[in-house]
Amino acid sequence: MVDWIYGYFAAAYRLVSPLSTPYGVAVGVHSATVGATMSRISSLAGETIVLVGLMGSGKSSIGRRLASRLGIPFVDADAEIEAAAGCTIAEFFERHGEAAFRDGERRVIARLLGGPPQVLATGGGAFVDPTTRALVGDKALSVWLRAELDLLVKRCGRRNTRPLLREGNPREILARLIDERYPIYAETDVIVDTDDSPHETMVDRIIDALEAYQRDSAGDQTD
Repeated sequence: MVDWIYGYFAAAYRLVSPLSTPYGVAVGVHSATVGATMSRISSLAGETIVLVGLMGSGKSSIGRRLASRLGIPFVDADAEIEAAAGCTIAEFFERHGEAAFRDGERRVIARLLGGPPQVLATGGGAFVDPTTRALVGDKALSVWLRAELDLLVKRCGRRNTRPLLREGNPREILARLIDERYPIYAETDVIVDTDDSPHETMVDRIIDALEAYQRDSAGDQTD
């Protein structure tokens, strides 16, 4: 086991303000906007929202804006892992392999889920892990950002930083990951289809979906 987890303890608690995050929230959201949003999903206040999806689905970019809209911190699990390991995820894969990475990822996410409410963007393989999936189900509300293959290929082609896509034809790899992971992602609490719409439009869709989830949950409790 690679002994990198010690550096994590400082990184795991670095939950930053959604208005001053190192992960790139550029603008603040007026408190009235936060209040109006939370009034729509009041029963979900205090919940951590975990974003699930394949690479390129927009978990980080949309997650930052969602966190600002909700007035809670945004945390990128991959960035926390890199801070803990002292290297990029691509470098970690090359040096230690995927099994060691998944073990560290599992620990990092478990620690983050023990913290205060946040929007947590997870790596594409995190929710596939049964232990992590059960923990998310117990401690958070999960949202799958579902994207079609063509969109993922286009977005992932902009950067050559995805370790799994270096193993062959990116389109073929992404198609295989869709076949393997989408049935598991379907176990999330909420599913939102993502496309090339502006980020704020995607945030609106997520809020709408969370409101519907809240309404459905309330209905189930009264039946």
